[in-house]
Amino acid sequence: MVRIQVPQRCPRITKSMQYKYLFFNDYSEGAHPRILETLNRTNSVQELGYGEDSFCTEAARLIKDKIGNQDVGVYFVSGGTQANIIALASMLKAYESVISATSAHINMHEAGAIEATGHKINTVKTTDGKLTPENIQEIVSEHTDEHMVKPRVVFISQSTEVGTIYKKSELEQISRVCKEYGLYLYLDGARLGSALTSSDADMELSDIAKLVDMFYIGGTKNGTLLGEAIVIVNQTFKENFRYHIKQRGALLSKGRLLGIQFVELFRDNLFFELALHENVLAEKLSKGLAACGYNFLVNSTTNQIFPILPNSAIEKLKIEYGFYVWATIDATHSAIRLATSWATKEEAVDAFLDDLKEIS
Repeated sequence: MVRIQVPQRCPRITKSMQYKYLFFNDYSEGAHPRILETLNRTNSVQELGYGEDSFCTEAARLIKDKIGNQDVGVYFVSGGTQANIIALASMLKAYESVISATSAHINMHEAGAIEATGHKINTVKTTDGKLTPENIQEIVSEHTDEHMVKPRVVFISQSTEVGTIYKKSELEQISRVCKEYGLYLYLDGARLGSALTSSDADMELSDIAKLVDMFYIGGTKNGTLLGEAIVIVNQTFKENFRYHIKQRGALLSKGRLLGIQFVELFRDNLFFELALHENVLAEKLSKGLAACGYNFLVNSTTNQIFPILPNSAIEKLKIEYGFYVWATIDATHSAIRLATSWATKEEAVDAFLDDLKEIS
C-alpha cells in the first residue's frame, strides 16, 4: 500500500504561466465579498485593541452559541501554524511531547515550529492521515521513564491533510484512550468547515467541543482573508492564555480585523455554506474522475481529493491547471491533489473534467 508522501507546498509560478484554474489549495482567493463589505463599512469605527473590541466579543459569543457551551474560551489569531504553536505550547511542560500522524501539518509543514518551542513530536505512520487508539497506546507504552520525553498531547486534524475525516465513534474512542492515559486531545481545524459539511460527517461543533480539550476553527481556508478561532474547552488552559498569545507575537493590536470576519462567518450559516460549496464541487470532480475509470489514493469526501492518473496525463494537465503531484504510485502513475475552495466555480470543474476526457 502506498504511504502518504507530502510534496513541496509552494511551486514557483511565473507570469508566463497561464492557468485556466488553480486547484493548488483552498486559499488562492481573497475573502468572501460579505466580509470585505463589512470590513469597509466598519473601517472608521474606533475600537479597543488587542482583541478586546466589540467585534471579537461578538464573534466569541456567536461561536459559543454555535458550540452550545458558554464556558469555552475563544481567542483569535492570524494563521494555523500560529494557532498550533500557541495551543500546544500552552498545554505542554518542557519535557512533554506531542503524538501525531507523520503526515500531520505540525510534522510536515510548519518548519519545525513545534520543535522550536522545545517539544518533540512522536509520529505514527498512517495510510489515511488518521490516528487510532492503538497508535496512541503504542507511543505511550514506548515511553516508560524520565530518560525519555513524556507524551502528553494527541494532535489530530479534522479534516486530515489527505482529506479524510474522523467519524464520531472514532473521535470518541480517541478521547477515551486520552483520558485513560492522562493525555490532552487537541484538534487542528484548519478545514473543520469542510469536515463538518462532508457527506460522511456525523458530528457538529458541539460534539467536537465535548470530546477534545482544545481546537481551532479555520477561517483562512474557509472564506476569510486570514484568521483562526482557538477554542479552549478544558478550563485548565484558559487562565493566562493571552500571555501565550502575546509571547508568540499573535496578540494583534488591530484584532478587530479578525473579529469582524468571524462575526460574518457565524452570525448566520455562512461558515457552513462556504464549506458545503467546496465539498459539492470536490464531489463533482470525484464522480467525474471515477466515471473516467480512475482510482483514488484515499477515500475523501471533503474538499481535497487525490486521484491516481497516468504520468503522461498529469504532464498535459499541468500545462493549464495548477495542482500538486502528491505521491508516486508506480513507474507510470502518480496521485495528484485537487483542492476546491469557497470561491471555486462549477465551470472550472467542468473544464477540468472535459480536458481530462480529451486527454484520456
